Amino acid sequence: MDARWWAVVVLAALPSLGAGGETPEAPPESWTQLWFFRFLVNAAGYATFMVPGYFLVHYFRRKNYLETGRGLCYPLIKACVFGNEPKASDEVPLAPRTETVETTPTWQALKLLFCTLGLQVFYLTWGVLQERVMTRSYGATATSPGERFTDSQFLVLMNRVLALIVAGLYCILCKQPRHGAPMYRYSFASLSNVLSSWCQYEALKFISFPTQVLAKASKVIPVMLMGKLVSRRSYEHWEYLTAGLISIGVSMFLLSSGPEPRSSPATTLSGLILLAGYIAFDSFTSNWQDALFAYKMSSVQMMFGVNFFSCLFTVISLLQQGALLEGTRFMGRHSEFAAHALLLSVCSACGQLFIFYTIGQFGAAVFTIIMTLRQAIAILLSCLLYGHTVTVVGGLGVAVVFAALLLRVYARGRLKQRGKKAVPVESPVQKV
Repeated sequence: MDARWWAVVVLAALPSLGAGGETPEAPPESWTQLWFFRFLVNAAGYATFMVPGYFLVHYFRRKNYLETGRGLCYPLIKACVFGNEPKASDEVPLAPRTETVETTPTWQALKLLFCTLGLQVFYLTWGVLQERVMTRSYGATATSPGERFTDSQFLVLMNRVLALIVAGLYCILCKQPRHGAPMYRYSFASLSNVLSSWCQYEALKFISFPTQVLAKASKVIPVMLMGKLVSRRSYEHWEYLTAGLISIGVSMFLLSSGPEPRSSPATTLSGLILLAGYIAFDSFTSNWQDALFAYKMSSVQMMFGVNFFSCLFTVISLLQQGALLEGTRFMGRHSEFAAHALLLSVCSACGQLFIFYTIGQFGAAVFTIIMTLRQAIAILLSCLLYGHTVTVVGGLGVAVVFAALLLRVYARGRLKQRGKKAVPVESPVQKV
């Protein structure tokens, strides 16, 4: 039985299972370039940081270092292992909501337009650039096909470094609540976030961008499963109904999609497995962040803590593999890639701030509607710019998915109006 499962995984790692009998444009040169092997190497690199840290945390707790410790390292160890204040488990978590101020309807409309345009511009640009970086060659000429950027982890590092800088500057310039969570607790969300981002970028080598967008839209299903396992949540009947509609819509799209034009990668088993990994890791990240908000912190403090450990994980892994220097050299050889990667990171970090501001001003329901609209536009842009084909049945599947998402927003709003406790929305931190 174990041998059969191992055979399935190995076949999934091979990029020769393209839909419609197509093969990817640039197959790996050796087995060390297979996505499954790179995933294991990356995970081993993260383990060299996580495992010693795990034992150190347990050592300091077992020795009751908070009471007996002293010296120069005491404040650092206290902040990392114990935190600066007790967990406020019996209090309502602080929500970074902006105080309501009486404004004219015109001013409110202008602010809503500002939030909508900001979210659409940054995240639509991010989506277009993501597909460009991971699926197209750089330096192509009449005599040379150019070369593709293949190291998804390096791209994750660039995104996290800029997000860390933006969050750090925001925390310095704007007053934040006193931080009390032990720093090590961010590492779990950081690890799952890095892995989900890596799977997201890596999946674009095997599947189309519209397929990936629909997969993200359908992640409410594993989020609900993780919510039951991690947070012990219960869900309403309408939530199971909308989750089922989303599953039906995604299935219609996947089963009806024809072969990709030219030589673009089509949907493969590898891509589906990577998408499943992305959704699973991202669902864990959201639920773990929700649990962390039981400590007194703002969303920007969460953003800083998660990105801090994400930078540590990726830098350590890249240094161990010798890939940090190679990624830098690729940027030096292709200035166009450097510009794309920098703009990708800027859109990711600034888009995160727009998420916080939009939710603070208008609530999660309005934010969800804006981002649902963004996903639909992203699919259209990808089809126009990169020539993806969508059949009539596939288009109906897309419509079913987005109709189900809007139905969730409507049902949630009705519950709120009736005074019932609605299921908490997914944590908005680290969406990309």
